[in-house]
Amino acid sequence: MVRAVHILDVIAAASEPVGLADLARETGVPKSTLHGLCDTLVKLRLVKRHANGGMTMGSYVMGWANAFLSQTNITEEFRAVWEASRAFAQETVTLSVLDGAEVIYLACHNGNRPLGVTFRIGMRLPAPYTATGKAMLSTLPPGEAADLLAGAWPAPLTRASVSTYPALAEEMAQVRRDGYSIDNGQMREGMICFGAPVFDASGERAVAGLAVSFLTNEIDAQTGQRIGRQMRELADQLSVRLGAPARR
Repeated sequence: MVRAVHILDVIAAASEPVGLADLARETGVPKSTLHGLCDTLVKLRLVKRHANGGMTMGSYVMGWANAFLSQTNITEEFRAVWEASRAFAQETVTLSVLDGAEVIYLACHNGNRPLGVTFRIGMRLPAPYTATGKAMLSTLPPGEAADLLAGAWPAPLTRASVSTYPALAEEMAQVRRDGYSIDNGQMREGMICFGAPVFDASGERAVAGLAVSFLTNEIDAQTGQRIGRQMRELADQLSVRLGAPARR
């Protein structure tokens, strides 16, 4: 893996196609090994081999670049929306994206209340147990959501963690009905989170999820409904900034 990354770094830095001999000199990798690595990179479309044997970056890396730029834009717009709104100035607010059956946290504002957990950028958690994960999964076609979780069900994080796909499907139906998701102690005992999906101009599949977290004993049913609607409104504001049409 390290050698492959080094090869890509050399090719990316070059102003013209790089030959095998130049790659061997720059990377220190034996030509016999280098040849096999380059063949693999070509097959994966990470590298393009030209007729003269020289190599340049392949088209596949554009998908990574676009994803990075999209996520960077999301984090910048999230901060702008949150700072302008200040709807949850003292609470813990997070932004995450779906990666298979997990969520990855892109931005976190850890609030003043001790929740027993500190969210960090890059943190991964099972999507079925988080408010943002439930929100994003609810926007996928049912078959696709089921396929993502068709393997081994993630190990529960608490005694309340949803344990089957049918039970999760009921929660996703609630998200579609109410516009926001609820994680009531599934990720952390004593903590309740309210989430909502974030969209861009590409369609009805969420590109991210927003969530706010509280101590469970702070929230009654009526307060929870109000917070859920506020989170939905905040997610809608972010969606509009990302090019999604305004919700009716």
